[in-house]
Amino acid sequence: MTQKTPKPAEAAKSKVKTKSPDMTKALKDKLKKKDAEIKLLKQENEKLKEQSLRRLADMENLKKRMNKEKTDFYQYALSDFLTELFTVLDNFERAFEIQGQKGGKGFREGIKMIYKQYQDLLIKYGAKPIDIQGKKFDPRLHQAFITVESEEVDEPEVVEELQKGYTLHNRLLRPALVKVAVPKKSK
Repeated sequence: MTQKTPKPAEAAKSKVKTKSPDMTKALKDKLKKKDAEIKLLKQENEKLKEQSLRRLADMENLKKRMNKEKTDFYQYALSDFLTELFTVLDNFERAFEIQGQKGGKGFREGIKMIYKQYQDLLIKYGAKPIDIQGKKFDPRLHQAFITVESEEVDEPEVVEELQKGYTLHNRLLRPALVKVAVPKKSK
């Protein structure tokens, strides 16, 4: 006896016919669960996209605000210092008014007071003059403007300050312009 092998299409039909109604219902339930899961994942995806966009916008706003604050800081950083300098300027103007009047001694004393006020203001903001007298020449703090040979020194030494140098919180702002004694060259 020979058995006929069913064709693939017939085999598929016979499998469908053999499925029970319970199995179909189970598959439909499984499909509904998957559809619900897909819907939930899509909602979560949209929520995450929205959060991401909000964070990007917040970052951009923060960047803009920081740039504005930075610009404002650079623009107005010296305002307190300049306000105090106005006081010194006012005192100079008063001194010039007094100069025309009698009493030259009062003018000189007024200028000395203004000079002291100006020095105090610089020190208040951290600017200090470089002390140079009797010190060895230091190219990090001094700029040699004039050099003179001397038999009295073994190493270059500052003998005269021509222009004050200043530091700001131990950082060089301007080197001191100095006259330096150097050892005499032997012939």
